[in-house]
Amino acid sequence: MPVLAPFTLAGPMELWIQDGKNMRLSLPHDVEAGTVKKVVLADGAMVTVKGARSVSLRHPVEFPLPFNTSHNGFASGLLTLAEHLRQAIRTKGGPVLSLRIVGPTSLTSPTPSSPSSSSNKLKLKRLAPGLVELSSVPKMKAISTVDLGETTTLLTPFQFTTMWPLVSINGSNHNLIGFESLLSSLLGPKASTKGSFKLLKADISAQTFVKMGFGLEKKLEAGDKFGAESLPEWMTKPETVRMHFEVLAKVDGDKVVPERVVQVHPVSIENTVAPNVLSGNRTMSTTPIVHLPPSPFTL
Repeated sequence: MPVLAPFTLAGPMELWIQDGKNMRLSLPHDVEAGTVKKVVLADGAMVTVKGARSVSLRHPVEFPLPFNTSHNGFASGLLTLAEHLRQAIRTKGGPVLSLRIVGPTSLTSPTPSSPSSSSNKLKLKRLAPGLVELSSVPKMKAISTVDLGETTTLLTPFQFTTMWPLVSINGSNHNLIGFESLLSSLLGPKASTKGSFKLLKADISAQTFVKMGFGLEKKLEAGDKFGAESLPEWMTKPETVRMHFEVLAKVDGDKVVPERVVQVHPVSIENTVAPNVLSGNRTMSTTPIVHLPPSPFTL
């Protein structure tokens, strides 16, 4: 089964685990917590998810407007939205960001920058059967916040490099910049007005695609027309017609679902005609003589 590349998430948020019976918890040492179905990430805690097949949003999320895009190769607009959401979640009684992760093989604390560093160690607390809370150790500093008052927040690659909650992606990521442009085009004129919009559904999954080719051959009958009328009279009419196709398909369990089918031309056909055919089978003595205009460079 295809899996997503490892990614790092930061709290506060909750993770609902599906098909994670053999999931390993490493904080950074392995911890036995039984079958975990829900993980609560406290503020400041970060985990790296490995082996996940898909990630989806469980509840709609509301974002404020206006949405300002940048043109300096840095997705500051999306980072501002993410920071607004993080501040709203931190407030008492605020919304809860909830993700569903299917098939993760492990949840691990991020690798520390040095062997003696303990800033990435996590503490596990069992709240109920299948429910655990992961929090940072007391010595760990919480993620720095940005004051989102009435003043405008300035986000630059030097001030804010990662996007919450997916801290494994920075603001200069090309896919993130492309998504910011797509979101701006979808919002249209409303992007510059005061208000809000909701993200109702989001799903990221790993898929296996295969590309294959096949050909079709049909024997021509009397009356069939497959471009034969455009052939010159001297050319032998074809008895069969061959067509080649290329298929891009998605593997879904035991099935292969075609996504795109296009016709291809693996061999380019070129017609070669003898000179006597082009000249009408005339002799050189009857061919008209053409005198080229004189040139001063002719010897």
